[in-house]
Amino acid sequence: MAYLMDCTLRDGSNVVGKGFPADLTVLMLRGMIDNNIKLIEYGNAGGIGAYALGNLAPLNDLEYLELAQPFVDKAEIGMFLNAKRYRESNVALAKEYGMKFLRIGAEPGMYEVSAPIIQEVKRQGLKCRYSLMKAYIASPEEAAEECLKLQAAGLDELTVMDSAGCMKPDEVAVFFDALTSALKIPVVFHGHSNLGLAPANALKALEHGAAGVDCGLLGMARSAGNIPTELMVALLQEKGELMEIDFYGLMKFLDEELVPAMKEHGFKPALMPMDLILGLSGAHSSFMGTFKKVATEEGVNLMKLIVEVSKLNRRNPSEAQMRQVAETIRQEA
Repeated sequence: MAYLMDCTLRDGSNVVGKGFPADLTVLMLRGMIDNNIKLIEYGNAGGIGAYALGNLAPLNDLEYLELAQPFVDKAEIGMFLNAKRYRESNVALAKEYGMKFLRIGAEPGMYEVSAPIIQEVKRQGLKCRYSLMKAYIASPEEAAEECLKLQAAGLDELTVMDSAGCMKPDEVAVFFDALTSALKIPVVFHGHSNLGLAPANALKALEHGAAGVDCGLLGMARSAGNIPTELMVALLQEKGELMEIDFYGLMKFLDEELVPAMKEHGFKPALMPMDLILGLSGAHSSFMGTFKKVATEEGVNLMKLIVEVSKLNRRNPSEAQMRQVAETIRQEA
């Protein structure tokens, strides 16, 4: 079964600078955990240790770690660690403040630099993940050869990062075939949307052995953005996966809380929550007025009403049919 890592509170913070302010950080931690998204990458966009080297965010590493304390026992929260910014003291700090993992970031060809860092992270008792940044600059065979050495050094999980959003589904398939056949550890996919292919690439990676996918709420991430968490949840729940996540609770949080909060920071999602619902359900927007009227009068979740009615009739749903479905939703609540 596939799993998700939500990277909003690390990679996603690039949309506002190098990190989110305290209020948005707490808002997103609460929103994710309340809806059962519990694997979270966190902190400065450049990773732990970046603030001290000039990657200035609203909070320093210690402040982010302190802010996370009410949540560290409720989720698997960890931090990114760029291999070029490695300091042993930062691994100890992450351990002290209850981080569950560090994810080392390095480009292909950096095995000699990365192996001792993997060993130190493991020595400190943390899970060690690894992001092969700009993975596409290596051939699949070269990447597999290097990652076998990283696995031998003690690595727990490998992430293939399409850092420029340049990969296409057929390339992803070949890459994951090479890595998943060579490695015993989980391999996951991190895509960017520069060619609009990140979700398609993620699905292709899963078809070819990926264990999980990196995502960001509202698609927030550097450059053209990451795979929207809510979109990946929708696509995988259609396959019967990730059912532990409260999809409608998450959509309500995004629509009513996070979208308005991010608007104040000048960010508008490329994919709005309601547009995702229309695409998921196959409902035409011309029916929206009636859907809103019925949802309000019947006291049911508008998004769920659209999805459930559309399972029965995507051609010409009537108000009467909408009300019948609303009654069923109420009874099942």
